[in-house]
Amino acid sequence: MTKSAGSRRHLPSSPFNRQGPASPPPEQFDVGDRVSHDQFGLGRVIGVEGEHAVLIDFSGRQGRILSPFSKLTKL
Repeated sequence: MTKSAGSRRHLPSSPFNRQGPASPPPEQFDVGDRVSHDQFGLGRVIGVEGEHAVLIDFSGRQGRILSPFSKLTKL
């Protein structure tokens, strides 16, 4: 009978205890920022809901983009 790898404990100095790469902080947007979205194109930020969502006007069509903003870049 063999033990599963999930039940093993490694010493704190073990090379197997490596932490994953730290994720970059989410980008901050302000009202009036020009942005580009992979699907919707160019737009302007018209509202910010904390770090959770941003409201964007895409040439007359408004959209609410939720965090993380992976498809949204600030211009």
